[in-house]
Amino acid sequence: MNRVVIVAPHADDEIIGCGATIARHIKAGDEVTIVIATNASEGAPELYSADQVKSTRSEAMAAHQFLGVKETFFLEFPAPALNAFPEFKISLEISKIFQKINPTHLYLPHPGDIHQDHKAIYRASLVAARPQGENKILNIYCYETLSETEWTPMQEKAFVPNHFVDVTDVFSKKTEAMKFFGSQIKEFPHSRSLEAFEALAMYRGATIGVKKAEAFVVERQVVL
Repeated sequence: MNRVVIVAPHADDEIIGCGATIARHIKAGDEVTIVIATNASEGAPELYSADQVKSTRSEAMAAHQFLGVKETFFLEFPAPALNAFPEFKISLEISKIFQKINPTHLYLPHPGDIHQDHKAIYRASLVAARPQGENKILNIYCYETLSETEWTPMQEKAFVPNHFVDVTDVFSKKTEAMKFFGSQIKEFPHSRSLEAFEALAMYRGATIGVKKAEAFVVERQVVL
């Protein structure tokens, strides 16, 4: 049994980025833990009220329960202002979770994403995941988040996947889980739409000869 941790900057990034892969892990009998790193009402109360955050977290919990996620952690770091927040504090909190779970697989946002919160969570999580001591995370992958990853600035490293997961038989779980996020889903052709999620899965699948896939960039992969 694998112990899988997905770190998401904001609630719904985890489903958009790797919701079908989560479903596949759970179907295989793996334990999945999700970490939602931020609280937008802490970082921008003029934009996001505490009630809005509470509602979105309720949506996340419903989606996670539907998928069969073992545990969800909600941290309180100030979105969307992580570029002005000490990353070592984020690393320390995430490290505590890693020490508790001792994950075998870790999924992170891609560092080239246009959103500064995604970059900060990627860096802080990698610091927490340094292979020191008894607990070493052998497999680390970066996921793509539509509405962030496809808008990578030219000066950043683009998302070029080199790890693919066939999710043909579990993709419907991703779309059903995403439907719980009523406040976050947009109408097509917005990239944060159910149609866009399916189109991307079909494209990623076509590149490896299957009907649907999710794609990742390998950060670390250790074969023992």
